[in-house]
Amino acid sequence: MKRIKWLLFLIVLGISTILIFKDNETTPSKATGIEQEKVVPLPTELHPIVKERSDQLVQQAAKKGIVVLVTDGFRSTEEQNTIYEQGRTAEGNIVTNAKGGESYHNYGLAIDFALETPSGDVIWDRQYDRNENGKSDWSEVVQIAKSLGFEWGGDWKNFKDYPHLQMDFGLTIADLQDGQRPDELSNVADTQ
Repeated sequence: MKRIKWLLFLIVLGISTILIFKDNETTPSKATGIEQEKVVPLPTELHPIVKERSDQLVQQAAKKGIVVLVTDGFRSTEEQNTIYEQGRTAEGNIVTNAKGGESYHNYGLAIDFALETPSGDVIWDRQYDRNENGKSDWSEVVQIAKSLGFEWGGDWKNFKDYPHLQMDFGLTIADLQDGQRPDELSNVADTQ
């Protein structure tokens, strides 16, 4: 009889433990201290706010007579690795220091831009002044982007990435790699 009671006690204890920790996928287990990982899928497109603000950037620049082209947005890990290899194991100049999973592009939080001339040429000339107002179109676009909540890669201390604009929503690359994601209604200063 003692064996049956002991066996029932162990079964109840086991079931209780399972029920307690069943819905708590990301909380460290009190018994082991090991955090159970919840798999968070990578995005496959630009975050809705980044997309909306990118569109606003293009529209506001057009009102100033500047034609902005978004040349890159969301990038898969594979695409990022291909770009990273440029200038290293593949031909071309080094254009990034970020491997796959290390760029805000991989999380749908960054875009790259260029300017278009009246003849349809795509340029990255930071001195170009299509609207002939005495200010470089590039710096005008950067100012608009910053007013929309973007961070500019040209402000970085080490590797300057002049065509790059991103919104990090307060998240680091490490946060994103750990599965954190900005929600679709994240707080980005609304400067409209």
